[in-house]
Amino acid sequence: MEEPPPVPFEAGAFVTIMPDNRATITVARSEMGQGVRTTLAMLVAEELDLDWARVTVAQAPGNPDKYGRQGTGGSASVRSSWKPLREAGAKARAMLVQAAAERWKVPAGGLRTEASHVIDPASGNKLRYGELTGRAVKLAVPEAVTLKQASEYRLLGKEHVGVDVGDIVQGKARYGLDVRRPKMRFASIERSPVFGGKVKSFDAKAALAVPGVEKVFEVPAVGPEINVASGVAVVATNTWAAMQGRRKLTVEWEQGPHAQESSAGYMETMQVSTAKVGAELVNKLGDPDAVLAKAREAIRIRYDVPFIAHATMEPQNCTAEVTADGCRVWGPMQFPNWARQSIAKTLNLPVEKVSAEVSLLGGGFGRRINPDVAVEAALVAKNVEGPVQVVWSREDDLQHDFYRPPAVHVIEASLTPEGYPEAWRHRMSTPAIEATVEPEATEMGVRESNGASDMLYRIPNRSCEYTLLPSGVTRGWWRAVHTTHTTFAVESFIDELAEKAGADPYEYRMYLIGALEVERPKPNEEFPWNPARLRGVLELAAKKGEWGKELPEGHGMGIACGIDHLSYAAEVVHVSVIEGKLTVHKVVCAADCGPVLNPNGARAQIEGGIVQGMSAALKERITVTAGRVDQENFDSYPILRINEAPVEIETHFVETEGHPTGLGEPSVPPIAAALAGAIYRATGRRPRSLPIEL
Repeated sequence: MEEPPPVPFEAGAFVTIMPDNRATITVARSEMGQGVRTTLAMLVAEELDLDWARVTVAQAPGNPDKYGRQGTGGSASVRSSWKPLREAGAKARAMLVQAAAERWKVPAGGLRTEASHVIDPASGNKLRYGELTGRAVKLAVPEAVTLKQASEYRLLGKEHVGVDVGDIVQGKARYGLDVRRPKMRFASIERSPVFGGKVKSFDAKAALAVPGVEKVFEVPAVGPEINVASGVAVVATNTWAAMQGRRKLTVEWEQGPHAQESSAGYMETMQVSTAKVGAELVNKLGDPDAVLAKAREAIRIRYDVPFIAHATMEPQNCTAEVTADGCRVWGPMQFPNWARQSIAKTLNLPVEKVSAEVSLLGGGFGRRINPDVAVEAALVAKNVEGPVQVVWSREDDLQHDFYRPPAVHVIEASLTPEGYPEAWRHRMSTPAIEATVEPEATEMGVRESNGASDMLYRIPNRSCEYTLLPSGVTRGWWRAVHTTHTTFAVESFIDELAEKAGADPYEYRMYLIGALEVERPKPNEEFPWNPARLRGVLELAAKKGEWGKELPEGHGMGIACGIDHLSYAAEVVHVSVIEGKLTVHKVVCAADCGPVLNPNGARAQIEGGIVQGMSAALKERITVTAGRVDQENFDSYPILRINEAPVEIETHFVETEGHPTGLGEPSVPPIAAALAGAIYRATGRRPRSLPIEL
């Protein structure tokens, strides 16, 4: 029988082997600096025994029928891809081995693979995968395969530089703002400055007089779930002309129902809500109300945080084209299929007529989950012949974000004679994220209280109560979401209880996490909380951070821990405050995400989370006056500068066996509380509000 000629071998949706022995692995999650294109490709390459130097990574378009769930968020990319991508690689490998066995007329069980070759140890024969593609494409895909044990890994667990790093440092990487299409136009949109406001009238005469400006028209608001703001689009032959034309617009606005809302009003309402029984009882163990009522002394402390913005390095943008055949969009999207569905709904198209091509993302942090930017671009493109790129300015980006909600937490506890809490009542209020995309939703407290209602400290009588704050400000998922404020409150309060008890904050936490089993909330049946893992990271962070060592005057250490998106992290922070100047000398983080697949990328995720969490803890605050955001740019919304970052960050991993979980977010929640504790020990002043003011 004549050997079939080599052809491209598409082994399922995620990998293609070429006759020249190169392999293309398609990644269906969005790359925003977290290294997902590297790690997910490694999962396939490991099981397929590919030569990593001959692997190219391609980005999948939005297509859930082919690629499954494509949303990138919740630190879920590795967790949800761990089994299917390895199985995809293993199945392709099995087909190539079978093809070699048939060619050599030997049993497949005696063959092995290495670096994109099939090898017969008995004869010494060796074939490149590319030589076997013609035969492999004719084979049936096996239903079941055996995956490698960790001891057999050649790629996973080893240091790898990100596949996109070379292009990024050379300026070759292509982001959403770099998209260019033939005969493309550019648009800038003047949006209602007040949340929920609408265009009443506009005068485009001066804008149309700007050279390069071609069209000016109204962009309608699109309501709940999508949340496109009402505005006026200026379309031009270049971005500068579009922005200059926009400045010449005269727009009269209907202020809408939220024009009287303000940060001061929100804070007052949340404080009133948390001073009484919550509207929703999230959970309750024992009878904390009765114990607190009888206690000789109860410790009651309030913590609060503001709105914060995502402030991605690359402002929001999207390129769209609407034709008789449907709609195409190109841009930086975390959830391309939500964008497709929302465009289809808004333009009254079948979803099959909407395509979404995902570029690299210049930062995401949850902002690019929402479909508003893509839908807005599609609405503009509907009025333009050919493709059009809608470009947001930094001011647009900061004033029309989906913000991390503000929160007020009031925690009350009574202590046993030994100084440990016997009762704990946590009341909190936020404008829930879920209410932005589903205003009629009820019982939002479970999600909003993540990190508080499901904390692992063993307290026999405890409860968590939640009250929704109505707000017209759009809210969304910010890196680590709810635990950015719940962990700050819980860990700060634990610190204060330890001081009240005369106990060391580290030892106090270790005792309260404890090996003893008491009833605790069980928020996740598939990945149940494990107190031993939280103790493990806390113990390692304390050891590596030299917790308890003597420090000079004006120096202090803080410690905190938490669970976020199923991974565990603890941090020790060493600071000094000398003549009012804060220096963060060192942050030590210990994390447990199960097996670490790429240590280089894992460390980068931990370090990035620490720096962004510090920025939120020390700098960032969005305020609202008369229904609109006050901040416009980085002069009024400062973020952490490089000279304010920690002098040193040290990362350690507690590698437990089992299913890996995410690392994009767990280092964010503990940093604010650990930093606040360190500042308190350096200055004697206890921060209870963010951002921290010295």
